[in-house]
Amino acid sequence: MDERLLRALAPTVIGVLVRRGADFASAEDAVQDALVEAVRVWPGDPPRDPKGWLVTVAWRKFLDAARADASRRHREVRAEAEPAPGPGEAADDTLRLYFLCAHPSLTPASAVALTLRAVGGLTTRQIAQAYLVPETTMAQRISRAKRTVSGVRFDRPGDVATVLRVLYLVFNEGYSGDVDLAGEAIRLTRRLAAGIDHEEVAGLLALMLLHHARRPARTGPDGRLVPLAEQDRGLWDTRLITEGVDVLQAALARDRLGEFQAQAAVAALHADARTAGETDWVQIVEWYDELVRLTGSPVARLNRAVAVGEADGPRAGLAALARLDPALPRHAAVAAYLHERDGDPVTAARLYAEAARSAPNLPERDHLMRQAARLNVLLRG
Repeated sequence: MDERLLRALAPTVIGVLVRRGADFASAEDAVQDALVEAVRVWPGDPPRDPKGWLVTVAWRKFLDAARADASRRHREVRAEAEPAPGPGEAADDTLRLYFLCAHPSLTPASAVALTLRAVGGLTTRQIAQAYLVPETTMAQRISRAKRTVSGVRFDRPGDVATVLRVLYLVFNEGYSGDVDLAGEAIRLTRRLAAGIDHEEVAGLLALMLLHHARRPARTGPDGRLVPLAEQDRGLWDTRLITEGVDVLQAALARDRLGEFQAQAAVAALHADARTAGETDWVQIVEWYDELVRLTGSPVARLNRAVAVGEADGPRAGLAALARLDPALPRHAAVAAYLHERDGDPVTAARLYAEAARSAPNLPERDHLMRQAARLNVLLRG
């Protein structure tokens, strides 16, 4: 199969989909899925008309995605804008879809990716960013998952851990991305908590509530990102904080610690501090130690380096950071912050600019560019 032909045809097929009414981003995503399908099918069954084949398959995939997106938006309209405290309903069709997509025939990673794409309404690019992998890799993973479940009956639901992972990633995309899914993720997690007595379900709900409570302060009136240390804590939703802390304490009392409980404990310590200067960073480092022990996550290690820098000084934070892969997303941003605190504005300015170039979203990129510009002005002065 001529991969150069595929690459050459892709822009043309995207143009056809756009002319048929697809927006560019959706057309690009559908064509990517079609290219993955071509890589699988063409070696054994090459089409007579490659362009026509790609247009047909890509348009079908666009329609499937559009239907999934319309279904998701309908659910969002039903959801309240701000999640109300207290238990939710025990049954929900959307939750059932989450469990069915977490099919036992799939690996947990593939089940999460498939559910995010088919039910959560996220694009392949957004899912790839959440997993820290290239978009092409994620497209292939989703395509393999679809093929795996194409001939099976969805009568054996998956496990709770996989569904929690999906809900967690959906919430993160809604909290920091360009699609507002946070309220829907909280709604579904409430319903899951009402129907399942599970400490990690409670831990995830507490984590969501505590993060969502800070949302009104995360951006300024001009849309600029406001770092945690600079946020107006008077804007935080104390009702959600109280509920989140209560849910977390009940989960921790069961003495079966999991990663979501540990993350929620970190969020609760931030919420408990009346000012940024009163944050108990020593205890936060201890919780990150638990989180690293539980998951080995490089993201947890990165966040731990920040906490160590706050608890023991920037040199200690830089030493912790030195043990991590520099290619890790946001590594350069953390290094810039720690170097600035360590009195090295030249290195910090360079790293802020580097971090801005790889920022995952526009608000974060603008924030990092402003940080670099601020230091450069000070250096010139």
